[in-house]
Amino acid sequence: MIEAYLIHLLILIGIYIILAISLQLAMGFTGLLNLGHIAFYAVGAYTSALLALSGYPFWFAFIAAGIMAMIFGLILSIPTNKLKGDYLALATLGFSFVIYAIALNWTDLTRGPLGLPGIPRPEIGGFVFADNFSFLILTFAIVIVSYFIIKRIVESPFGKVLEATRDNELATRVLGKNTFKVKSFALGISAFFAGLAGSLYAHYITFIDPSSFTILQIIPLLAIVIIGGMASLRGTIIAAVILVLLPEPLRFIGFPSSLVGPARQFLYALILLLILIFRPKGFFGKIELG
Repeated sequence: MIEAYLIHLLILIGIYIILAISLQLAMGFTGLLNLGHIAFYAVGAYTSALLALSGYPFWFAFIAAGIMAMIFGLILSIPTNKLKGDYLALATLGFSFVIYAIALNWTDLTRGPLGLPGIPRPEIGGFVFADNFSFLILTFAIVIVSYFIIKRIVESPFGKVLEATRDNELATRVLGKNTFKVKSFALGISAFFAGLAGSLYAHYITFIDPSSFTILQIIPLLAIVIIGGMASLRGTIIAAVILVLLPEPLRFIGFPSSLVGPARQFLYALILLLILIFRPKGFFGKIELG
């Protein structure tokens, strides 16, 4: 029983790591205060689920989830390119509401609040990841690949341009860099990995509905990125492990099940507030949020 519970938590940690390090690419390394990351997560989940339920193989649905989320990211970058700070945050937050409304109301495609049940478990080369332990191995294989790809990106010359755009966009433009393309690519790549995380989530839970992708889901994600430290992949991973495990004791101290979810959100928000006040750079951050 305990073993199955721990495996479940490790799978969730893996999914959150992919989601958080992809947000770190846009937010920490490029300076894009993106509150629409959960929307990319939802796009990936629904794309993968719909394709899998239509009979397409997992690998195709998985890649398509990332590509579809990336397309949405590139589209979002066009109207928001000249926005910064609070204005960008509000615009991307609005994008999350749009995607949520589509998932809720386009019932012919998404079944609305009824959700999509019976999403098949991944199958690769004839092997079905039916049990949670095999799914855990698949998840962490994708986590490792995602981490090293994003790490290579941020350490490459392109990654240095991302950081220069974050620190001083005007100076970066003066040096001849097209910051519009830079920010668009960063948002697109970030969305791609969020879509992959959404695909994993859909095939793990085997059921999704709009309530899985509400705006409240951005709170733990932002907490992970900020507490781990802006522009720190190592800190993001450590924070993801801590913040996924931290609320779990609430389940064992007599909290009613109806209060566990709100209590978890409150705990995340409180920790995030304390970190912003007393340690603005987080655990291993290179810059302060601002």
